[in-house]
Amino acid sequence: MTTEVTLPSTSASPTARQVWTRARGVVLALVLLIVAAVVIAVVRSDARHGALDPRSADPYGSRAVAELLTDRGVDTRVVTTLHEASAAANPDTTLLVAVPDRLTHRQQSRLHAAVADSGGRTVLVSSGSASVDRLAPGVTADPVTSFGSTLSPRCSLPAARSAGTADTGGIRYTTTHLDADECYPSERLATLLRIPAATGGDTVLIGASDILRNDRLAEHGNASLALQLLGSRPHLVWYLPSLADASAASEDGRRGFFDLLPSGWLWGTLQLFIAAALAALWRARRLGPLVPERLPVAIRASETVEGRARLYRKANARDRAAAALRSTTRTRLAPLVGVSASQAHSPEALLPALSARLHGDGQPSPHDLLFGPPPGDDAALTSLADRLDALEREVRRP
Repeated sequence: MTTEVTLPSTSASPTARQVWTRARGVVLALVLLIVAAVVIAVVRSDARHGALDPRSADPYGSRAVAELLTDRGVDTRVVTTLHEASAAANPDTTLLVAVPDRLTHRQQSRLHAAVADSGGRTVLVSSGSASVDRLAPGVTADPVTSFGSTLSPRCSLPAARSAGTADTGGIRYTTTHLDADECYPSERLATLLRIPAATGGDTVLIGASDILRNDRLAEHGNASLALQLLGSRPHLVWYLPSLADASAASEDGRRGFFDLLPSGWLWGTLQLFIAAALAALWRARRLGPLVPERLPVAIRASETVEGRARLYRKANARDRAAAALRSTTRTRLAPLVGVSASQAHSPEALLPALSARLHGDGQPSPHDLLFGPPPGDDAALTSLADRLDALEREVRRP
């Protein structure tokens, strides 16, 4: 008959209570993070739709200009796919492309083919070198040198002359079209460009989005310029390119895994990685003093002393080793000379009583031994230990 022997758990095996005590801080932080994210999402879900969104009332949104256009009889419709934007192109419609550079090359070519002969107006906001070649052939985008600047029209375009100064400073454009209207120049390059088409429509390029933003609409002639550029036709289609648009697939029609993920998930994953790294750094720090732990086996005192001495030597911590030797010696000498334990480390109380117990002349100075500077090398540290032992033997001598 055999019996099963159960080994007792050692102090190195944490209990469930200890695991919870160590992990509750991280769990609480994650719960608070999730609750804060949910609250922010609920509060802002109906008030913020993104920059240049005509439904958004935040400073970077464009609800103000959309409502002003509605008051003037222009209806505004938001679309997020290339199919909807292309289908809406007609002579009675102004198509505004909020972020042209977000479109793929394939989308840009398809959009230009749809609006080129539509007879309507196409407004490209901050179209850079990544999109201007396909959406407005014959136009070149130059680097930004006057972002957010207030400029004067200096052209014959009626909308610009009527609006006066406006915050159009941003991307600058040059064109090979001789009949183009080049307005609001910055360093002799236009930041607003109008290119007429043979079918009666036109393409307008705006170097910056400031004239459409809620927080900048009331400044200078921004409102007047925005209303004239977007209100020339009874219908306004506001195209906000979306990464979830199926037309953003590659040329062979296939989409990769990352193409299917919304951009918000990528940012969320990055934030989680940062939070995890901060939590790891936080938990890696030792907060508070060391906690004594009952060892599973008995260790000889001499082994503990030798191990601690090796650690001091490895760290080259002669100052700490000397301080430990002197502190221990003062603690042992104090009761021998009639000094209380609370005053054992006070030179004013310990040294006079100690000097009265020393026998004969030629003894080393007690002050230098017990309260002197740290030794400069290992030999001096060894000498200090020997001298402290000699001092203690002298005091103990009857």
